[in-house]
Amino acid sequence: MTNEADPATLSYEQAVAELERIVQHLERGDVALEDSIRLYARGAALKTQCEAKLKDAQLKVEQIVMTSEGPKLEPAKLDR
Repeated sequence: MTNEADPATLSYEQAVAELERIVQHLERGDVALEDSIRLYARGAALKTQCEAKLKDAQLKVEQIVMTSEGPKLEPAKLDR
């Protein structure tokens, strides 16, 4: 059912698509307990990867600031 590639090798879109398939499969309720546990663990790994990719994208966007000369990259402020 799932592509067992390392979540770190998947694009954000691939990871989200697989995560959605896992959620739909689990929501149907016709999965054996051991398979449910395996799918849940896979989903958790995919979720973590998606969150990391979103955080990276957010940091990249935050580095772009507008100046009188146009867009300029600046170091992101990481003091959150």
